Amino acid sequence: MRVLTFLHGFEPGGVERIALRLVRRWRATGIDAPLFLGRTDGAMAEDVGQGLDFVTPRRRWPGIAHWETIWMVATLPRAVRTIRPDIMFCAGNTYAFVAVMLKLMLGRDCPPIVAKISNNLDREDASWVYRLFYRLWLRIQGLAIDHFVGMEKPMRAEIVQGVGVSPARVAIIPDPALSEAQILALREPVAASPRAEGRRFVTIARLAPQKNLALMLRGFAGGSGPADTLTLFGDGPERPALEALAATLGIADRVDFRGYVANPAGLLADYDMLLLSSHYEGVPAVILEGLAANIGIIATDCSRSMAALLQQGALGTLVPVGDEAAFAAAIATARPGTQDARRTLHQARRFTIEHGADHYIRVMHGVLRRRTAPSPTALIAEPVAPRS
Repeated sequence: MRVLTFLHGFEPGGVERIALRLVRRWRATGIDAPLFLGRTDGAMAEDVGQGLDFVTPRRRWPGIAHWETIWMVATLPRAVRTIRPDIMFCAGNTYAFVAVMLKLMLGRDCPPIVAKISNNLDREDASWVYRLFYRLWLRIQGLAIDHFVGMEKPMRAEIVQGVGVSPARVAIIPDPALSEAQILALREPVAASPRAEGRRFVTIARLAPQKNLALMLRGFAGGSGPADTLTLFGDGPERPALEALAATLGIADRVDFRGYVANPAGLLADYDMLLLSSHYEGVPAVILEGLAANIGIIATDCSRSMAALLQQGALGTLVPVGDEAAFAAAIATARPGTQDARRTLHQARRFTIEHGADHYIRVMHGVLRRRTAPSPTALIAEPVAPRS
């Protein structure tokens, strides 16, 4: 079986990071897993993407990063005709438009597409007008895409309701954001080192509107003590505005913007509490990494899966989306080191690449079998030879 994954490039993002990890794992287990990239730049080229061969358009026009989705729609069909995959993997909601357009452009020549739902479909953060058109767009996806994957059990009902497909067209595969080796490394005892008096808060995120990091900074300003610190790993378009906000709030000396770093999850064990303030998510990989590192977690209730992910609050504190006062109160009362290490380890181990990659392949085999199986109506219509 040949599985083609398509991505915009190596720009940092949770969807792309996990897709690259899946490609690497599939290849290691003998799966023919070509990778198409619309462009080749991005920090993950020397990180999780290092050493992966890929297919990319021969020519690239200047500025395609600003219209990368249109660029992929224009260039991917030719690659599909050349590579001739048996099935295609749509790595997240960001790529759904490309998947739908492929179906329209290639028609019957388009291979089946398995699409991961990587973000919340309810989008209660958006206006009613946006939600109206978004629901229509989800139904179009349901008509075009062959099979959907949710990342945690509550997402099955979310996908069935939002996309308008039968439960048979939805698989639940715990998001393979971790590996057994990574979990073991994060759990290894570290040598004691001098530490500051205050609590060490941390987040890993793109500095983009979805992550609502302004709320995090305001919550930290309102709930932290004078010795507490906050470190932000990640980069993005909102960085200048967030740095200015930290200065306005009077916390710039306690907030460290570290930018993009390779494997930030490997640094989590150096911190006490992980923060997530997003408007919406699916199953945030950073939460899984926090569970693997066994550090405290404070997060907004930004998807249907968050309660299940944190076991109804047993593995972390959930606050309402957009509630600055609740976020500040959670920070004020946070007690590092009180989480149950056994339970966080058990939960983290559900989300490993070792289990997830194989599960994806089983689902894809099932999609191909159903596509090639004769329909019941065809069997009924099959002529029966007369008896001699």
